[in-house]
Amino acid sequence: MANKPKISQIIVVEGKDDTINLKRFYDVETYETRGSAISEEDLERIERLHDLRGVIVFTDPDYNGERIRKKIMQAVPSVQHAFLRQDEAVPKSKTKGRSLGVEHASFHDLEKALSGVTVPFEEEDVFDITQSDLIRLGLVLAEDSRKRREFLGETLRIGYCNGKNLLKRLKLFGMTLEEVESVMEGYRA
Repeated sequence: MANKPKISQIIVVEGKDDTINLKRFYDVETYETRGSAISEEDLERIERLHDLRGVIVFTDPDYNGERIRKKIMQAVPSVQHAFLRQDEAVPKSKTKGRSLGVEHASFHDLEKALSGVTVPFEEEDVFDITQSDLIRLGLVLAEDSRKRREFLGETLRIGYCNGKNLLKRLKLFGMTLEEVESVMEGYRA
């Protein structure tokens, strides 16, 4: 790519292979957490980078990636987030093994994830989703609630979370009841 799109924020990734893949397609600076071993020093640096240039957390769609994302969200609640679906983060060749990550994503999938960057919910915004709405939409307390939450998380590109944390995740990303209802209209069991 001759003229790579520029991303002004720092993208937090897990490792150098993630950085290499992003730099193939974008003019971008990254901060690598070196896998799931994120330290207090890392969190302090990420906070400083966020204050200077803004930060987008772009971790792998797996347990360790979610763990890193949660630690960063607790330390720096106002960071932005980009999400890959699991099927977008698998190796395209058989020789790459079974790893799952940003390092395997195509330009098309990276572009979708980064165009869907979400900004945390601001307190002055009106959050209109209730636990009753989640029950009504079958996202909790239904036989297929897990599948419904997986569908919702993938479609909204906010990642999967369990029923206990769904309301918090929707609020964190400033989702509206109208957006959630619209997505769930497309759910097919």
